[in-house]
Amino acid sequence: MSNQVHASDLSEREKRLLFWASFLSLTAAGVGFAFRMAKGGEYGEALGLSNQQVGEVFGASLWPIALTMIGFSLIVDRTGYKVPMIGAFVLQVVSAIGICMSESYQSLYLFTICAGLGHGIIEAVINPICAAVYPKEKTKWLTILHAAWPAGMMLGTLAIITSDSLFEGGVGWQMHSLWMVIPAVAYLFMYMPCKFPVDERVLAGVPYKEMLQQVGALTAALAAFLMTYEIGNQVFQLTDWFEKKPDNWFSISLGAGIAMGFGFGLLVGSLGRPLFFLMCLLMIPVATAELGTDAWIRNLMAPVLTDFDLDPAMALVFSAAIMLTLRVFAGGVLKLFSPPGLLCVSGVFSAVGLYWLAGATGAAVFVAFVLYAMGQTYYWPCILGFTSERYPRGGALTLNTVSAIGLLSFGVIGAPILGAFFDESIHESVVADAPELAESATTDGGFMWMTHKKIDATKAGEFAANLSEAEQASLAEVYSDSGSAQLEAGRGALKFAARFPALLFVVFGLIALYFRSKGGYKPVILSEE
Repeated sequence: MSNQVHASDLSEREKRLLFWASFLSLTAAGVGFAFRMAKGGEYGEALGLSNQQVGEVFGASLWPIALTMIGFSLIVDRTGYKVPMIGAFVLQVVSAIGICMSESYQSLYLFTICAGLGHGIIEAVINPICAAVYPKEKTKWLTILHAAWPAGMMLGTLAIITSDSLFEGGVGWQMHSLWMVIPAVAYLFMYMPCKFPVDERVLAGVPYKEMLQQVGALTAALAAFLMTYEIGNQVFQLTDWFEKKPDNWFSISLGAGIAMGFGFGLLVGSLGRPLFFLMCLLMIPVATAELGTDAWIRNLMAPVLTDFDLDPAMALVFSAAIMLTLRVFAGGVLKLFSPPGLLCVSGVFSAVGLYWLAGATGAAVFVAFVLYAMGQTYYWPCILGFTSERYPRGGALTLNTVSAIGLLSFGVIGAPILGAFFDESIHESVVADAPELAESATTDGGFMWMTHKKIDATKAGEFAANLSEAEQASLAEVYSDSGSAQLEAGRGALKFAARFPALLFVVFGLIALYFRSKGGYKPVILSEE
């Protein structure tokens, strides 16, 4: 134990250096995300990619994060923190340079996976580092740490907008992919002289098996189901090993996940902590409300920004600036609310903001968006803080598993649910305004046990090809990327999505009342047990 470094062994300067190096590492990931948000259409057009391929490249930056976070959480106590962070730096730099030189879908996809893997390692490391350095103010400092994500999105977007404005015709998407290298190099140099404290679980002598028991069968089953489903999706999309994905792949993955989870539970002898399992389940509506609505909100804000003679990409800067500011000043907010209480209040703001956005026009979009942004700001870091404060015996594993489940659940459950509602809403609009198209292009869709009607894009294209130019123009007013059906469906999706933060308001409110009935919310301090 003599070679272990405790947080109390570090000077204030050493703590600050470690924290801000961690901050910059997440900032680098945010810069890379901003590049994919701002330039996805541009590199898709340059490389001749379909919309589906552009979406797959974007997804390649997300699903590896969750897998790496859970995987590294199991070994980071043994590897230490410095070596994984060097590996994350290498992956990020390789990703940036590789994307800059990419000339095909395959290379672009591969190097984007590198970015996702690097991001996952960063999250797996910096969250337990922050909790170890500030063991008595975990939620506050984890929230400030995660202000790095909107900071990276804001800096990346501003760098792209500014550099493009300085050169006629812009500087090209290839060069923009390199912006991530700047903060990456900075955090590497800052990390090199750092001393890394051990996780408080390790310092307190909590056995490795007991860490696994905190997760137990319930959460392991949920994580195994989501990972099985997502890994299978990648195999079905990227290989020709199978003719097609099974129609019941969701059910197959669910069954496999339950089997693996309860096998894990038998191995470690635990069902897991029920409230921790509930927090992991709540990450499904959290991720759906936060990640799933961003695209439609940006579409609503884009014309408003254009009216104010602003680049539509400023929508991302606007949202990131709000989130950055509120997270940096989280310490003052947390003096008024416990983490469950703040999560409950966040549900109110998010629900009201989303519902208002569904019908807002003009400058009112900004006001509604501010309410929504105030709500979504604290979800992710507060859940991380709650998990770290209440389940320190789970170490890095519980802390990173809850975040990984949020990322995976959005792709597996949240996005398909919103997509199904979106398709059904478009179908209803087309039936009302273009019944001939609906009759020719309607097909069946479904997700889980639910079924719905939707418009098949291929059939719609074939139908439109047989029309005159005047008829095609009239049809485009209803069914196109900028048609009335698309706009109304986007607004309807926001109104539908408002149900998720409303649910969060109720459940987090009950959790807050539960802790009040127990004498108030109190973090668990291992050294005091």
